[in-house]
Amino acid sequence: MPAKRSSKEQPVSSGEDKWVLRLYVAGQTPKALTAFSNLKKICEGQLNSRYSIEVIDLLVNPNLGAEDQIFALPTLVRKLPVPVRKIIGDLSNTERVLVGLDLMPAG
Repeated sequence: MPAKRSSKEQPVSSGEDKWVLRLYVAGQTPKALTAFSNLKKICEGQLNSRYSIEVIDLLVNPNLGAEDQIFALPTLVRKLPVPVRKIIGDLSNTERVLVGLDLMPAG
């Protein structure tokens, strides 16, 4: 996972529904690295190249969490498609993440 403020992963293909995801973390902790790795695996398996991931390190830019009302870390925010959805944790429960992102029906 990059140490910078943010990084983009997998460019979004034009003409398809794009998924814009933000992963808020506090440094490169084991939990943050696990969340990023799990998110990347899920996106590659479910969304092909129709997504972008922006990693926001709140230790570097603490004010950036205010827009999405971040109160726990790591937190994944689905910006697009709307509605905005949030998932807190290391994203290790793939089924929970898929349901949370509306990629799989609950049940």
